[in-house]
Amino acid sequence: MNKIYYLASCDTCRKIIKSLPQNHNLKFHDIKQDPITAEELEEMYQLSGSYEALFSKKAQLYKSMDLKNKSLTEADFKKYILEHYTFLSRPVFIIDGKIYIGNTQQNMLQVMKALSNV
Repeated sequence: MNKIYYLASCDTCRKIIKSLPQNHNLKFHDIKQDPITAEELEEMYQLSGSYEALFSKKAQLYKSMDLKNKSLTEADFKKYILEHYTFLSRPVFIIDGKIYIGNTQQNMLQVMKALSNV
């Protein structure tokens, strides 16, 4: 099942979702309304190889908790992502067993290409 993990209140996520091809066949998962589970995070970890890759250092909480001045381990990244949705870098797409994390232009081009092949 191809999925997108996103935040409905995020303008960037909404813009990306609007730009998706009509026949995308994605399962939508709003991480605020329906927090990600440890199993879902584990699947993302298996595909990405790192909890840090899934972690958003742009999150307001990252700054307010002064996490940038702490040495975070993979276990810390996992814990923070499970504790609060804002720590997941968004959006996260899982398409045909591959993961695409974040909203960089290059990443979104790869997502669009992957979705056009589905």
